[in-house]
Amino acid sequence: MLQKIRTFVIENYLFGEEGKLGNDDSFMESGIIDSTGILELVRFLEATFAVKVADEDLIPDNLDSINKIVVFLEAKLSASPSGNRPASLQSAGG
Repeated sequence: MLQKIRTFVIENYLFGEEGKLGNDDSFMESGIIDSTGILELVRFLEATFAVKVADEDLIPDNLDSINKIVVFLEAKLSASPSGNRPASLQSAGG
C-alpha cells in the first residue's frame, strides 16, 4: 500500500525525483501537492483501494503525507466489510 501511494506521488507530482520525498513529509508545506492535486490524489485512492473519501475526510490529518494516507486507508479498509476490499488487499484465505 505504502509503495503504491509513494510511486503515485513521485510519478505525478515529483516527476520521478524520488529522493526529495520522505514518508512523513507534508505535501502542502513542501509544496508537493496543492488543492487541485489533492483531488487527483483522492481519485487515485478511491480507484486503487476501493474506498470512498468523504468531504469530511479531506483534512491534512488524513492526506498530508504518505504515512498519514496509509493510516487513513487502513482505518477505512478495516471499517468496511471485507467483501468491499480489492482482491490485492484481501488475505490469501479470502
